[in-house]
Order: sequence, then C-alpha cells, then structure tokens
Amino acid sequence: MSDAFYLPDPANPQRFVSTELTRGPWSPDAQHAGPPSALLGHVIERCEPRPGFQVGRVAVEILGPVPLEPLTAQAHVTRPGRSVEMIEATLSTGRGPVLRANAWRFKLAEPELALPERFLPTGARPGPELAAAPARFPSTQPVGFHTAIDYRFVTGSFTEPGPAICWIRLRYPIVAGTAPSPLERTLAAADSGNGVSAVLDWSRYLFINTDLTVTLHRQPTGEWVCLDAVTYPQPHGIGLAESALYDEEGHLGRSTQTLFLDTR
Repeated sequence: MSDAFYLPDPANPQRFVSTELTRGPWSPDAQHAGPPSALLGHVIERCEPRPGFQVGRVAVEILGPVPLEPLTAQAHVTRPGRSVEMIEATLSTGRGPVLRANAWRFKLAEPELALPERFLPTGARPGPELAAAPARFPSTQPVGFHTAIDYRFVTGSFTEPGPAICWIRLRYPIVAGTAPSPLERTLAAADSGNGVSAVLDWSRYLFINTDLTVTLHRQPTGEWVCLDAVTYPQPHGIGLAESALYDEEGHLGRSTQTLFLDTR
C-alpha cells in the first residue's frame, strides 16, 4: 500500500498518480471526493503564491465519478487583484475534467485590525480525545479513503442516523513528499459531512454530493478537523449537508454540500 494519496510524476509536474488510498467506500474503481478536493487545494496554494495572502473560500464542482487513474491538475489566476484574487483549478483524466474549483485568495491585514472582542468567533467542541473509540466506515472495500483517515465521533455515528460531531485526521499526506497543509486537511475532511451526518439508510438510498464549498475565516491548526454536521433531505430529491468546522482552538469556518437523493 502506498504512503500517500497521490504520487507526483517526476516527468510532469501537473500529473499525479492516484493510489488506492483515494478509493471511495462503494466502488473499487472510483475515488472518494475528499482526496481530489484536497489535491485541488494543493495546486491552488502553489499557483502564483503571494506572501501575506491566504485562501478564504474554495468551491469545488464534482463533474462526475473520479476514476482511480492518474490526474492532471492545473491552476491559474483568473481575476488578479491587489487585495483579493480568484484562482481556477481543474483535475482531468484523459477523458476530460472531473473536478473544477474556484478559490478566493485574500490579502491579510497587516497590522491586524482592531476589532471589538465581543464580535470575534468563540466556542469549541469536545476534542477528539473525548471520543469513545476510533470509528470505521461501513464499506466493503478493504483499502481506501475510509482506511486512510481517523474518524472520532463525539456524538452520532455511521450507524446512528442524524446530526453528528466528528473529528477527522489524515493518516497520510495528500501528495507524497509533502506535508498536508491546513487547507488540504480541511478540504479532505469537509467532504465527509454528508457521510457522518447521514439520515437515510445507506442500503436503500443514494445521497451523492455534486459539490463542496468550504469557507474559512482562519486556517486550522493541528492535525484534527472537526465537523459539526447535519443533513437536510427533501422528498423531491434535493438535499443539503452543512458542517460547522472546528479545530481544537475553536470555530474556523463552514462547509456545504448539495445532495442528489434517490433510491438505490
């Protein structure tokens, strides 16, 4: 088994070989959307980097199943600016794009702004050390994304329908030879919001996210990212998964996923 989700191609800096750690829980041939979303974050952060700037939002469009194949990652600045700029990134196979993302990158205030203390974000969630035990995703695949990360539920579980508070930690780097950045860790974890807070029977229903939007008012610290997640299904077949994002220091942002609902 590989020691990373993706292996860089020495002959082509835009090409990444997908390893079996990217595999999703349901198909041996398709990736979980967490790793390729994090790979988009990897190339976005390396696109014309500017000191004193930080990514504040990433919106990922999932154009279809991501095969367990080499991916070509490209990123470029599409809206330059002195204080705010937009970056577009795509992941493609030989058959065309499979994921596309837009990211806003912001200039950080220097010196920091003098803001009223009462308006600053506060609050925390019980840490991963308070979870009863590590959790395993109910998958028939012996190796994949579900075995390459640590899940720790504070409330809820994969077998208990409804809202959940779950801590997630990567056990491997996104790209071999690099340390996962805070953005990569957050994107990889946030795509599990609809899974940890599932309300429908896994064996009877589909609830597939077509997108992932992550907004961060600060970068997470440490290895763990917490999802305080809830899923809102509707009988007409469109749902929403929403997660408040935390690290061990407190609130750091929010993620949303639009869901396609159907019977299996």
